[in-house]
Amino acid sequence: MQKIVVLTGAGISAESGINTFRDADGLWEGHDIMEVASPQGFHNNPDLVLDFYNQRRRQLLQVAPNSAHFALATLEKNYQITIVTQNVDDLHERAGSSHIIHLHGELLKSRSTKNEHLIYEQKKDILWGDHCEENAQLRPHIVWFGEAVPMLDKAIEITANADILIVIGTSMQVYPAASLINYVPTHTPIYFIDPKPSVTESDFNNLTIIPEKATIGVQYLINTYL
Repeated sequence: MQKIVVLTGAGISAESGINTFRDADGLWEGHDIMEVASPQGFHNNPDLVLDFYNQRRRQLLQVAPNSAHFALATLEKNYQITIVTQNVDDLHERAGSSHIIHLHGELLKSRSTKNEHLIYEQKKDILWGDHCEENAQLRPHIVWFGEAVPMLDKAIEITANADILIVIGTSMQVYPAASLINYVPTHTPIYFIDPKPSVTESDFNNLTIIPEKATIGVQYLINTYL
């Protein structure tokens, strides 16, 4: 069974109504990125950071997977699929995909500020004073700027063995996630789905660009190439 690795970014979730965090001016919901997505920002103003992610979590619980999420899940019938996502939502899971690597963490989880291995399911707001079992403050289970990306090595290993790579809804500008495309074997077909692609077909070997939004592009890819 062929191995397909799918790298997804904000574009696939945007069609479900998830805000893409970063605005055109570089701000996240009106905040400087480092204010709400860095350990220093959390240290300086934990209430602001907790509220930022509480709002994102509430929004996530009000939306649903779209047809692109569901179409990717159906590929498991005929392929060995691993989804490597930069997104912190659970829409791939809700659509039925089984093998998902969250590079940047998960919005519906929290973890201890003292022990990174203490991770909890989290659907309610996280408030200052909410503690883990070791009596340390809880924080969003999100990889912030300046922090290690613990799932990166696993993602590299899987990508390096891909028979097909599909990239959906990402600008390929956020590292280290953007570097994954460089690990695929030279003969591996790469399909890039984005209405405003940031790459050209001459940038990589065997690259095919599908300049469509995810819901249209994924179905076109399945009908035409898979």
